Amino acid sequence: MSDLKKLYEQRLARYQAAIALEPVDRVPLGTGSSYFAEIYAGNTKQEVVYDLEKWLASEIKFCQDFPAVDVLRDNRIYAPLFDALGNRNYKIPGRDLKPDTQFQFVEKDYMKADEYDELIDHPVAFMVNKICPRIHGELDGEYSLRKANAILKAGLAQAALGGHMRRRTQVLAEQCGMPQPMAGCFLAPFDALSDSLRDMKGVMMDMRRQPDKVLAACDKLADEMICLALNTADPLKRWPIFNPTHKAMFLSPKEFDYFYWPSFKKVYDALIESGQKIRCYLEGTWEAHAHHFREFPKGSVLCDVDNQSDVFKVKEIIGGHQCLAGGLQDSLMILGSPEQVRERVRHLCQIIGREPGFILSGGCNFPYDTKPENFKALCEAVEEYGWLDRNLALSPKAAAPGGGRPAPRQITPWEVKKAEIQPILGNEDLIKNNWNALENQAYAFWWQWVL
Repeated sequence: MSDLKKLYEQRLARYQAAIALEPVDRVPLGTGSSYFAEIYAGNTKQEVVYDLEKWLASEIKFCQDFPAVDVLRDNRIYAPLFDALGNRNYKIPGRDLKPDTQFQFVEKDYMKADEYDELIDHPVAFMVNKICPRIHGELDGEYSLRKANAILKAGLAQAALGGHMRRRTQVLAEQCGMPQPMAGCFLAPFDALSDSLRDMKGVMMDMRRQPDKVLAACDKLADEMICLALNTADPLKRWPIFNPTHKAMFLSPKEFDYFYWPSFKKVYDALIESGQKIRCYLEGTWEAHAHHFREFPKGSVLCDVDNQSDVFKVKEIIGGHQCLAGGLQDSLMILGSPEQVRERVRHLCQIIGREPGFILSGGCNFPYDTKPENFKALCEAVEEYGWLDRNLALSPKAAAPGGGRPAPRQITPWEVKKAEIQPILGNEDLIKNNWNALENQAYAFWWQWVL
């Protein structure tokens, strides 16, 4: 086995053991995202979202310069895909913003208050026919050559991104010994409703004016998020599915328990039962809600603790039941000194890292403006204070047992297509399996715009 293969397996095993609340040889260093890694090599923020090769090159350099990092994921925005459809959800650096400005999400009520029944009755049809034309300027209006071409370009951009992501995973593994921290993505149903559909103002009004509709919509969206998550997850279950939360921090415990938690738990229960683990970004302040993670099996969820929460308080609530990641504040990495970073790492390793279930990270990410000398100090401090047992031998875990992928969510089910092409003169399975695979990919393509 090559040295890079050994390094890859060591890092992956360390990461997996921490999530499972098992002993590790060293406290892992593994953020969910590292904006700092994107621009460390000298890229502008525009280049990161438009140039796939520069993005990958920056990651390779980052991995080589900071070998203490155990898992790596960078940006998820590929601007040409957004350009192809005229996406209105995001402002993009170099297009709508200055080249060195972070991309921005633009929240708007694309779904109206009287459209709940349409969403509940057929979520995919509602998304494709109503929401996507409102979100994407190229899809608005009557059918035209330009609209047809926009959909084709979006499909080509999606294929280019998918191919790059597969190659990226392989390159980082083979050239850098670097695994990924997650694969696949979904939103909490309440967040799916309140982000790109009703927006924050709209859903807050609906919670009081038509609460039953909100609950019904969240329950229906839970089924869609389960399907989306499992369709985009790693089939080998090497790393967890990513779930960024957005609106929970704005809800009181009573509102959270009534509106947010039931559909959220429905999704998590299904994914965990399937043998998957989840990496959940607890955006904002979650101290009032974090105790709910005790309702899931031990070691099934990795919780990224945001800078607005106190990682020590969250540890008191769910430490020893779910793995925690965090502890390194943005302000420290941007404005602090290397000595302050070293002291923070020492404190975290000695207070939280001595028990299984902790990963050093920022509040879900390391910011663009992280000082290189501070990140270097972080890596050096991990190597000095993070070791627990240098003789502990770890191996990557086999895929956990559990259910497979969900039944296909299809706009045109195979039985409909089959009836249109009868009689079938050859092997039906060859035709059906490819049809279903493309239907699943199309399903994920449409739903990604909710994210």
